[in-house]
Amino acid sequence: MQNNILTIYDSFYLIGIGGVSMSSLAKYLKAIGKTVAGSDMAWGEYVEELKELGIIVSSNEQKEIIANYDIVVYTDAIREDDIQLTEARRLGKCVLSRGQFLYEVSKNFDKVIAVSGCHGKTTCTAMITHIFSAAGKGFFAHIGGKDKKFSNSYFCGGEFLITEACEYKKNFLLLQPDIAVILNSRPDHMECYGSEENLKKCYLQFADSSDINISLYGDLPAYGLTFGFDKNADYHAKCISDKNGRYSFSAYEGAHELGTVELQVYGKHNILNALAAIAVARSMQIPFRYIKKGLEDFKGVERRFEFIGKINGAECIADYAHHPDEIHATVRAARRLAYKKLFIVFQPHTYSRTKNLMKQFIRVLAPMNNLLIYRTFAAREYYDDGGSALTLAQKLKKSRYGDDVRDILDFIGEAGEEDLILFLGAGDIYDISKKLIENFSGIR
Repeated sequence: MQNNILTIYDSFYLIGIGGVSMSSLAKYLKAIGKTVAGSDMAWGEYVEELKELGIIVSSNEQKEIIANYDIVVYTDAIREDDIQLTEARRLGKCVLSRGQFLYEVSKNFDKVIAVSGCHGKTTCTAMITHIFSAAGKGFFAHIGGKDKKFSNSYFCGGEFLITEACEYKKNFLLLQPDIAVILNSRPDHMECYGSEENLKKCYLQFADSSDINISLYGDLPAYGLTFGFDKNADYHAKCISDKNGRYSFSAYEGAHELGTVELQVYGKHNILNALAAIAVARSMQIPFRYIKKGLEDFKGVERRFEFIGKINGAECIADYAHHPDEIHATVRAARRLAYKKLFIVFQPHTYSRTKNLMKQFIRVLAPMNNLLIYRTFAAREYYDDGGSALTLAQKLKKSRYGDDVRDILDFIGEAGEEDLILFLGAGDIYDISKKLIENFSGIR
C-alpha cells in the first residue's frame, strides 16, 4: 500500500457523480469514512443510491460549495469550462480527472486487477467479483455497470481492487496493475488513438505495466498468460454445450481439467469472459470450487442481454452493445433462442465511433432484417453528419431510421407473441425501451 491523497485528505467532491464509475468511487469513499458529495446534471438511479447513503448531490450550477472540499474529481464528460471545475481551479484545489483519481484509489490496495478491452469489461469484472466473493477475499469492486447482486460497487476489504480499465483518452495507462487483463484489442475510441497500430501499442504498454498480464490467445504478441477457445491457450474450454443460449463447458488450465462451469448468462462470448476471470483467479491461487461457485452465482449485469418486459406479447431484451463486435455477438446469441422473428432497434453511441467504424457497422448490420437505426446518442460530441445514425441507416438498404419514439412504436408494433425485440446501444435507448414497455398499452 502506498501513500496517497486518501491518507492525507478527508473531503472529496465529484463533478459528474451520477455516472456509473464516479458513483462507484463515491460509494467507496463513503465506505472508508470520507466526507463525499458531488454534482450531476442528470439524476439517474445511481444518484438515488448515493442519496440513500447520505451523500449530498446537487446541480452543477452551485459553484460556492467547492470551497468546502479538499479534493475535486471530475469525469471526462465534463467540459473544461464547467462552472464548478473552473471554480475549483481558481481556488487552487487539488483537481483530478476520474482516471487520475482511480489511480490514487488503487494505491490503497495490496493488489490491483484491471480489466481492459473493447468489449466484455463489465461482465468479466463482475465475474471476477463473484469469484473473489465466493473465495472470501477482501476487495473493492469498481464495476462499469449494475451487477444484479453487487450493483456497480462493492467494498469488503483492502486486499484487492477489481476494476475496469477504460481505454477512453488512454485512461487505462494511468493504472499500474498487478494483473492486467486484455479481453481483446479491437478498434474503438479511434478519435483518441488515430490508428489501430497505436491502439495495440497502448494495450501492450498496459500489459507491460503489470506483473501478470492475461490476454486473448492470438490477439496480441504471445507473452504472459492467454485464454481462448484454442487448445493452445493457457486457459481454454472443451466439451462446450448450449442449452437455450446458456453455455456450459469444461475449463482447462493447460492440459489439466479444472472442472465444469454452467453459466447463467446468455451467449457463447461469455465463455471467453469466464475464461479470463478463471485465469485471474488461478493467478491468485483461488481453488476451482470457489471459481465454479462464483461463476454460477453470476446472474448477469443490467443492460447485458437483460430481459426487460414484453410489448404485444413479444419479449424484449436490452443490451449495451454499441461496437460492431458486441452487436454481432448479441444478435448471434439472440438468434439461438429460436424466436419466430427478431426485431432490432440500434442506437449508435457518439458520432466519432460511428464514423470511424462505419465499414464495420455496415458489415455487421447489413444482413439483418427488421432493423431500425435510432438517432445517435451524442454524449460529449457535436453533430457530425458523416457519423450520424441517419447516414448509417441510408447506407443500409434494409433498415429504417427513427428520429423519435413514435418511429420506434411503429416499428415494434409489428412484433407479436412469438417474436423477440432487441434494444441495443449505450445511450438513452435503455430508458426509452423501459418507458415504452411501461406505457405501451396506453400509447397505442
